[in-house]
Amino acid sequence: MPEMRFFVRWPDGEETACYSPSLVVREYLEVGRSYPVADFVLRSRTMLGIASERVKAKFGHYCSAAMDQLSQIEARAKLVDSSHPSASITVVRFELPEDA
Repeated sequence: MPEMRFFVRWPDGEETACYSPSLVVREYLEVGRSYPVADFVLRSRTMLGIASERVKAKFGHYCSAAMDQLSQIEARAKLVDSSHPSASITVVRFELPEDA
């Protein structure tokens, strides 16, 4: 199962690497595009949920790393959203393991 990292820039300018066990991210996020915080969180919930389901279908268990990543996104977004309700999160790039 191909995994990937997607890099995002938060409203404060910090860039973070996020993990997905599936390439489904490419169906929900676009490099260079900015998403309102609530939309980014919803997209992350959906795509990481799908990714975790794909792991379960293949290996018989959900992907805890995908759910951990979602928890990190939700926690960070909650802080941003409360201080900057009109802020957005920008997708900087995608990285596959062979790109590293």
